[in-house]
Amino acid sequence: MEYTVQKLGKIAGISTRTLRYYDEIGILKPARINSSGYRIYGQSEVDRLQQILFYRELGVSLNEIKDIVTVPSFDKHKALQEHREKLLEKRKQLDLLIANVDKTIALAEGRVKMTDTEKFEGFKQKMIDDNERKYGIEAREKYGDQAFNKSIQKIKGMSEEQYEESVRLGNEVIETLHTAFKTGNPAGDLAQKAADLHRQWLSFFWDSYTKEAHAGIAQMYVDDDRFTAFYDKNQPGAAKFLRDAILIYTGMKHGDSPA
Repeated sequence: MEYTVQKLGKIAGISTRTLRYYDEIGILKPARINSSGYRIYGQSEVDRLQQILFYRELGVSLNEIKDIVTVPSFDKHKALQEHREKLLEKRKQLDLLIANVDKTIALAEGRVKMTDTEKFEGFKQKMIDDNERKYGIEAREKYGDQAFNKSIQKIKGMSEEQYEESVRLGNEVIETLHTAFKTGNPAGDLAQKAADLHRQWLSFFWDSYTKEAHAGIAQMYVDDDRFTAFYDKNQPGAAKFLRDAILIYTGMKHGDSPA
């Protein structure tokens, strides 16, 4: 069966503008253009759109999706199996959060007792699952299973205060980094403050700290596109700037001498 842009958008639940944008960036081209100038989509395009929407639901960027679905070796069946596994993981996270909300409601109604640690179990488990899904393979290869598992246990053991402080510090790292970036000097006071805040933030997740490991993860922020995209989201170049600041902070790179 074939669909116009309007019909495909309607059955997929997305706008015609989105479909036209997908065409523009080359992630989903129509099968043909009819004599009236309308985009026409066939079964192959419908299947690809389904894959694109699956990946979007999992938080994958359009650039990454394009790299995945446009390669000749793309295996639709294998991709569907992977989607299913990821969605099951997501359902597990949601079930845990729902159970946490239910228990909190019961607590407010005086029906159960709930420790402060229990209140944050759902959020902490989501943090663990997200880290495993996004960076688990690379982190295990770089630091080993033992170090990665210790990090997981440390997150699980966070108190309410520690969890809130880790979130606050993470936000402060980004805010300070963006302000420091405007100075253009990774050796400056603001940039070095960002590097120190980053070290403090890491302490919530690492079993132990070393300057070498700190410098190593800073380099990963530049080498791995996913980390780069996170730090460069609102300030392009921020990931490299943070890397340079941390290398100076850890003594792995000398800063410019003050004028």
